[in-house]
Amino acid sequence: MLKRGLAMKPSLLLVLLLAILVPPAMGAEDGSQVATSIVEEFHEALAAQNKDEVLALLSPEVLIFESGGAELSRDEYAGHHLGADMEFSAATTRRVTDQQAGQEEEVAWVLTRSDTSGTFRDKEIAIRGVETMLLRHTPDGWRIFHIHWSSRAKKSK
Repeated sequence: MLKRGLAMKPSLLLVLLLAILVPPAMGAEDGSQVATSIVEEFHEALAAQNKDEVLALLSPEVLIFESGGAELSRDEYAGHHLGADMEFSAATTRRVTDQQAGQEEEVAWVLTRSDTSGTFRDKEIAIRGVETMLLRHTPDGWRIFHIHWSSRAKKSK
């Protein structure tokens, strides 16, 4: 029994060395990390009012659902709510309170809960939001193809 235990140690050591020295293949963790970075870039671009960067991160066929409404393409979003979304993001502070991400083949998702505060158009803002973003890996890189935003007023303690 003792000899068998000793004989397994070199093979265990080899497995551990391989795990440390051989970089992992592009997998779920890597795709979800990239997706999370893109979602962060999207929000930074909104707050910086960088319309070109916001649109570059969106698929032309993006579907955006918010407050019971829908915008069915990047062009529709650019022509309707993008300006107000950039203005809102620039005027308020968004703090991520929880975020989870995952990937299955060419699709990744980022689920975010956040608190947003500040003043927008002379109105005090204190909201709790939830966001789902779905991204697809394309020849041009990862692009957001679906956004679902929902929010409610933060409850006072």
